[in-house]
Amino acid sequence: MIPSKLYAYNYMSLLSNLLRKKSHNSVRSLHFSFVPDKKSYDGETKKINMYQAINDALGIALEKNSNSVIFGEDVAFGGVFRCTVGLKDRFGNSRVFNTPLSEQGIVGFGIGLANQGVTAIAEIQFADYIYPAFDQLVNEAAKIRYRSGNLFDCGKLTVRAPCGAVGHGALYHSQSPEAYFAHTPGLKIVVPRGPIQAKGLLLSCIDDPDPCLIFEPKALYRIAVDDVPVNSFKVPIGKAEIVREGDSITLVGWGSQVHVLLETADIVQEKLGASCEVIDLMSILPWDIETVSTSAKKTGRVVIAHEAPLTNGFGSEIAATIQEACFLHLEAPVQRVTGWDTPFPLIFEPFYLPDKWRCFDVIKKTLNF
Repeated sequence: MIPSKLYAYNYMSLLSNLLRKKSHNSVRSLHFSFVPDKKSYDGETKKINMYQAINDALGIALEKNSNSVIFGEDVAFGGVFRCTVGLKDRFGNSRVFNTPLSEQGIVGFGIGLANQGVTAIAEIQFADYIYPAFDQLVNEAAKIRYRSGNLFDCGKLTVRAPCGAVGHGALYHSQSPEAYFAHTPGLKIVVPRGPIQAKGLLLSCIDDPDPCLIFEPKALYRIAVDDVPVNSFKVPIGKAEIVREGDSITLVGWGSQVHVLLETADIVQEKLGASCEVIDLMSILPWDIETVSTSAKKTGRVVIAHEAPLTNGFGSEIAATIQEACFLHLEAPVQRVTGWDTPFPLIFEPFYLPDKWRCFDVIKKTLNF
């Protein structure tokens, strides 16, 4: 029997899906089409891309709460991807300001601000450079509430970081580090697939009582365009979305990979006559075990795709959980299509990424198992 207090203060509120889990013992590169979100939202919308949606969310957060600040390398100038453009002019350099090139310092500063009740929104210029801040995030931000018995916290801390392949990023500008942090109780981690998810998830993170990481696929900043609600709205943390229903096989991804899987699903339907159910996980920690498991039981086959390397990528956790929860429903082993166990290459990037043809090959083998 697990002591009920074991999970106390990991998060502001106990995460039911985490507790449920604990109670169970031709090659191409980034050539995918963005698939607009079909969901309707109330109120006025405007057609914007993902970096504009992020800028929109940040502006709403600063407007709504005078005790909120944005900081990081070059954010006062708009940032290298323009996500903070114009915000310093609107809200002043005491609320949108640059920091030294010190990721450890950026996150440590954010922890201190959040601990004192300030809504701190930090930017790490590239996710590849988040590792100097690893200690601050894993040993400090994630554990303050737990180790103080809920006397202190840094829940009003959100850390943004562009992640993933971009076509020419190579070793130091293409990494997807979500799995490193998913091993850390106390953090929440999300990855949007487009403008609607980026704005809604970011606003959820900023208002969340626990420290949040939002990894933004940089390849989508401009290519992803959608009709995004003008007003404030939230996409819930911890909930996946079925972006295409099907009954032959379940495809699970997040970020850019969702669009690859949607294109692959079209090919599978055309060439194999099979119907793919495509799930956007959106939240890595906590992740939506229920939605994924329900789909796996329905289709009996699961393929997971992500850009990060194979070994100990977050797909491993999903596969293990499906095996535990859905074993008697499976018709084939759970398969993964991922990056390779090497540093991210430059000229070999097209061979590294799990593109639609690699995904199609694995799906075909899984369907024929």
